[in-house]
Amino acid sequence: MSSCRIDYQAAPDLLRDRVILVTGAGDGIGKVAAMSFARHGATVVLLGRTTSKLEKVYDEILAEGAPKPAIIPLNLEGATLKDYHDMAEALDKEFGRLDGILHNASLLGRITPFVQYNPELWEQVMQVNINGPIWMTQALIPVLEKSADASVVFTSSSVGRKGRAYWGAYSVSKFATEGFVELLADELEHLGTVRVNSLNPGGTRTAMRKSAYPGEDPLLLRTPEDIMPTYLWLMGPDSQGHSGEKFDAQPPKPSSGA
Repeated sequence: MSSCRIDYQAAPDLLRDRVILVTGAGDGIGKVAAMSFARHGATVVLLGRTTSKLEKVYDEILAEGAPKPAIIPLNLEGATLKDYHDMAEALDKEFGRLDGILHNASLLGRITPFVQYNPELWEQVMQVNINGPIWMTQALIPVLEKSADASVVFTSSSVGRKGRAYWGAYSVSKFATEGFVELLADELEHLGTVRVNSLNPGGTRTAMRKSAYPGEDPLLLRTPEDIMPTYLWLMGPDSQGHSGEKFDAQPPKPSSGA
């Protein structure tokens, strides 16, 4: 396990001229990450299922004077291989390369005993959390390879590193994420220009966290803004040489959750 970079101080132009795709960019951690990347100079590609939310983030980025972002409305649950390859072709045509991907979009599913888990919901969670990101990444690898320094970050969870009762498809999808990160990092090692890592945000003040722990006091949790140093470090050049590793955005806590 690699230590978190919670004290990392990002230079104002850390991501200048970089093109970074963020999934689930309409709200929560994805929105904050997209805006943080933009503030540090990146041209951010906002991907999500709700166009109105993406447009709001788009406007907020422009209002801050950051580089003009792009929008890709896409629901990972119903996305096809053609959708991913069309996206790759569009990004290649527009920007000529891709310097980073933050796979942030995830579904929680239900916190319930496995014997009661709905198979359709299980498939839905696996599609959004692991199958979609895998095939999206496959389609985008040729565009990533055109970058001199590309970083792919998959969002993991503490329940993807140690199984926990009742977390069902969410937990299994995150275990699969960890395995895929190791596999892909090993395969791309020969390139020397595309690194792949996993990042566990830890217990963060988000809607998903509230859904998982409805009785928890959100004021006791870090905000998405609080955990951005590690996200910036992973997307910037200071994380070169790190690939196939597991990172945490917060110090470990005995009670940490998704």
